[in-house]
Amino acid sequence: MTFFNTVLPFLSSAVSFVFAALVLRRFAQKGGAHLLLWGIGMVFYGIGGFCEGFYGAFGWNPLIFRLWYLFGAMLVAAWLGQGTVYLLVRRRGIAHALMILLALGSLFGAVRVFGAQLDPSLMTGGLHTGSELSGKAIITAGVRTLTPIFNLYGTLALVGGAGYSAFLFWRKRVLLHRTIGNVLIAVGALLPAFGGSFSRMGVPGALYISEFLGAVLLFAGFLRATTPLPQESATAVEAQKA
Repeated sequence: MTFFNTVLPFLSSAVSFVFAALVLRRFAQKGGAHLLLWGIGMVFYGIGGFCEGFYGAFGWNPLIFRLWYLFGAMLVAAWLGQGTVYLLVRRRGIAHALMILLALGSLFGAVRVFGAQLDPSLMTGGLHTGSELSGKAIITAGVRTLTPIFNLYGTLALVGGAGYSAFLFWRKRVLLHRTIGNVLIAVGALLPAFGGSFSRMGVPGALYISEFLGAVLLFAGFLRATTPLPQESATAVEAQKA
């Protein structure tokens, strides 16, 4: 058991589940499909971190691996991104259509992942550090090719949406707290991708460090985006008095 491959993933999982509970509570209070999907996405993030920590502490387990690959590697970015789609796309027909495609694609992905053949001995091959879970264990053709599709969609929607929102708020010089929050969300969403790249280059712990920092920044970004700065609150009060 080490800090990087056990403690950090469990910490990422804890942060993600707390974040998910906060977002889902806000959804229960105010509604909004974007909040529901963000909450579900962070539950997936938490499941992924838990599975990584389990692997670090107890070693290989086929069920844990399949749960990690489905929720942590394949679906988390797409579901978070779909929440951003519901927040920003005004034409609900487009958002609903993309949601249907995502739901069907997720179901198909689940069937493929849980029906795939596994060879855990392949996870330590190549440049991978061997201390982290890797999709190389899946030897059934066509399963791993699904993951980049989900991740590309999710990253474009989440990072692109956050960046676009931050730019609009900055250009209009309003709602500075949302500008800051969206920047943090965009950076947090990108960090795991960079960590995965460094991991494939053989940097130990890079993936788990980036996932933990990503969860923290996503959480911080959400809190910042939903909490006005003191001067903004004062301005709003003055406007109401005028």
